[in-house]
Amino acid sequence: MKILRQILLAIIVLPFHAVFTQTPDSSLIRHYRSVAEDLKNTGLEQDRAYGYLTDLTSSVGSRIAGSPNAAKAVVWGKKLMEQLGFQNVHLEPVTVPHWKRGDVETAALISPDLPGTHLSICALGGSVGTPADGITAEVMEVKNFSELRDAGARAKGKIIFFNRPFDRKKFNTFEGYGGAVDQRGEGAVEAARVGGVAALVRSVTSRIDDVPHTGAMWYLDTIPKVPAAAISTVGANFIDSLLSAGKTVRICLKLSCAALPPVESANVVGELVGTDHPEQVIVVGGHLDSWDKGQGAHDDGAGVVQSLEALRLIHDLGLRPKRTIRAVLFMNEEDGLDGGTAYAAKERAGEKPIAALETDAGGFTPRGFGVEADSTAYEKIARWAFLLGEIDADRITRGGGGADISPLGRLGVPMIGLRVDSQRYFDYHHSDSDTIDKVNERELELGGIAIAILTYVVAQEGL
Repeated sequence: MKILRQILLAIIVLPFHAVFTQTPDSSLIRHYRSVAEDLKNTGLEQDRAYGYLTDLTSSVGSRIAGSPNAAKAVVWGKKLMEQLGFQNVHLEPVTVPHWKRGDVETAALISPDLPGTHLSICALGGSVGTPADGITAEVMEVKNFSELRDAGARAKGKIIFFNRPFDRKKFNTFEGYGGAVDQRGEGAVEAARVGGVAALVRSVTSRIDDVPHTGAMWYLDTIPKVPAAAISTVGANFIDSLLSAGKTVRICLKLSCAALPPVESANVVGELVGTDHPEQVIVVGGHLDSWDKGQGAHDDGAGVVQSLEALRLIHDLGLRPKRTIRAVLFMNEEDGLDGGTAYAAKERAGEKPIAALETDAGGFTPRGFGVEADSTAYEKIARWAFLLGEIDADRITRGGGGADISPLGRLGVPMIGLRVDSQRYFDYHHSDSDTIDKVNERELELGGIAIAILTYVVAQEGL
């Protein structure tokens, strides 16, 4: 299963390029400028998105798929859609995995000079656990899979320490993430392939601190399953310094995580039905699940509430979209993409999805949108960039989308991804630092406003 690769293909964005495309006639320009101004003013004055996110993170908290909190989040999302006046609010069943972290996550240094020193680690999502007394072994450091394979027999019986840093030279931090995340996803398989007994992976972040970042990993049925954990960047640098000084490093790793039987969950769906072409649907969404670290505020509570706020603004201003705008809160993006896959696979007689928009890059200042579509659809979307200029979110460029809408993209549906200032996202991503206090309420609201503006005009003018 290559879910992580699918996610990266969907979310890694390309550098911004200026867009030059023909704008509509003057009467449409005046009309839609007025609508965009109303959406902006109402959103910034009422500022509802942050309140939704505060409620989600406080009353529900982290929402790993299959957990009781994920079930609470589904109830929360359906209730809020109904309160906001959306139409056809309902749940669509999704079967999801249920992985539980457990209470024990330790990595104690056995040698050389600081025995008993504990390193900050956390199990990677989906990892098997260790025996109760742990796995004690020598640590072998590598920067990439080729280096590990070249080590051959020297790797046997070792804890393989993957220490390729996040590339800080990349301005777009999603590119830096993409250059390092394969060791998290595939590290356990590659370690076991050469006889390693566990994988220890440098957290995929540019920030140097003592907070480990979790994330998805996977196994192959043909390769033995070994436990995998992320280590903080401070811890990774410490081990590297010991090994660079020629010392032999031994660690006792203990993890009590385990996979439990799959659980029935659901995507949450609600919409504003189109007046003229209700069968033509624009999907807007984010993922309701999160990892079990922090509160899932930026990833992807922010995207969830921005999607709801976009439809709420359109609804409350009395705007009547000609085409249906549908909010989907997807379940289990993080550990398998089950919600996005199930949504795309469901038979929807007479419907035609004309676009899908995802927001899953954090609740930071919006900069524009990335579009994955043919030239005709791209031009029809990009020509409305001027409407977003007042909020500095007018860079509509090629390349984008999102993980949950990628199954729709493979069916030929144009994909749109909200692009934000990405510099802080991976400071918090998949860690205990992803909490509500890291979200700025105006930045969050501006993302919802940007989505409302673009979604409404596409609903009116089509693709």
